[in-house]
Amino acid sequence: MSPEHRPLTVAVVGATGVVGRTMIQVLSERHFPVGELRLLASGRSAGSTVSADGRTLTVGEATPEAFEGVDVALFSAGGDVSRQLAPEAAARGATVIDNSNAWRMEPNVPLIVSQVNPEDGEWHEGIVANPNCSTMQLMPVLMALRDTAGLERIVVDTYQSVSGTGAEALAELEGQIRAHVAGEAKSASVYPHAIAFNALPEIDTFLENGYTREEWKVVTESRKILHLPDLRVSCTAVRVPVFVSHSEAVHVETTRSITPDEARMAFAAVPGVVVMDDPSQHLYPIATQAAGKDEVFVGRVRTDPSVERGLAFWVVSDNLRKGAATNAVEIAEVLLERGWVKARSRRGLTGGVGETS
Repeated sequence: MSPEHRPLTVAVVGATGVVGRTMIQVLSERHFPVGELRLLASGRSAGSTVSADGRTLTVGEATPEAFEGVDVALFSAGGDVSRQLAPEAAARGATVIDNSNAWRMEPNVPLIVSQVNPEDGEWHEGIVANPNCSTMQLMPVLMALRDTAGLERIVVDTYQSVSGTGAEALAELEGQIRAHVAGEAKSASVYPHAIAFNALPEIDTFLENGYTREEWKVVTESRKILHLPDLRVSCTAVRVPVFVSHSEAVHVETTRSITPDEARMAFAAVPGVVVMDDPSQHLYPIATQAAGKDEVFVGRVRTDPSVERGLAFWVVSDNLRKGAATNAVEIAEVLLERGWVKARSRRGLTGGVGETS
């Protein structure tokens, strides 16, 4: 961030969770102008400590009063908490960037991927939504195709790591691996089946239309972020025994024909997108290499001969960083650089989202 920005009071809600801790790390790495870092969590976690930028900070309880004087509040504590406390934070003058599903499809709440639709932040009323991690990594490459050749139809199959579920899922996968090595039975409590050495086509709850909520998020969020309300999208979301990083197989039907080389050039021109595509050298994105990085990696770009103007490719990204924490901080940077933090957050005192609880 530019040095001229005054230090801000920043709250991280859900500070003891996997994404919350990553948010704290990313704030430090990107030198966000934090004057006071206020770590908040549920009453159960209040009083615990978290290491942040060489300091040990005590976690406070997330209550409405805890947001007094907060400039920016990064939420990653689940939809129920966000529904309850995000309006309270906005009403007290904070600009909320929420990582849950609570506000994404609200018409007066922008849903932003930093390098795709940052301009949507101009009309926020105190709350900005962070997309779902599986949607997030897909948007920069789909934007490139939208702007180059147009988009007609998207079919995406996701292969999502257990860190998307949280710390308990990470521990369960590790425990099941240890049990397998020891010749013991693998117990499962986080997922309906053992995740180790398995693939589960069930992420979140099932809807009446046969899709899971996770799959339907990709459908609806993609349309909103890309400003394509009629875009045809289908998704199958699968949980796989990977600790960090989501992978996606994507099949796209474009409006006009585009060659794989043209697509690679379009992808590479997007900030934060890295093309890794040389199958002869076994070069393509993989989860373990993407983990710990902020980029979206794309490869296996090829023509899909099953449809007219078809293109297929493979996308991988760290779901904790770009898929959640890094994009949230990048949104805060955009809002700050463009003067949309102070001006827009104060609107919560007189109307808009800030008064709807």
